[in-house]
Amino acid sequence: MKGYQADIDGRNQYTGQNYEERGRTFLALRGQVTREVEGQLPEILGTLGSTNELLSVIKTNDWNEYHLIVSGNVLTHILNGRVMSVVIDEDKPNRKFSGLLGVQVHVGPPMKIEYRNFRMKRWRREIKVNLSE
Repeated sequence: MKGYQADIDGRNQYTGQNYEERGRTFLALRGQVTREVEGQLPEILGTLGSTNELLSVIKTNDWNEYHLIVSGNVLTHILNGRVMSVVIDEDKPNRKFSGLLGVQVHVGPPMKIEYRNFRMKRWRREIKVNLSE
């Protein structure tokens, strides 16, 4: 698998960031709003809170709710109701508008990983234009 990745890990080192597997690597770290442009490092447009503040939102040894909103080239990662990272991907040759959904577990010591309640919603924005005026 390759492509956009919503990270969550047991040590919460990477939780909340947007990473591109087998691609451009780190697109937005936890707490960043970034803009991607071809051939450049991510441009940091703003912040969403301090690292410690955002870290306090992550539940340890409990269920976390990860909500991804992907609207065109804007990818927003929300964890437990708090926006963790936003990427505006204007890198036309490298961005993607479709792909696969997968879950990943890294090699390491014995661990228990659980996922539940995957939901996907495809929506279409309708724009109505009144040409009679």
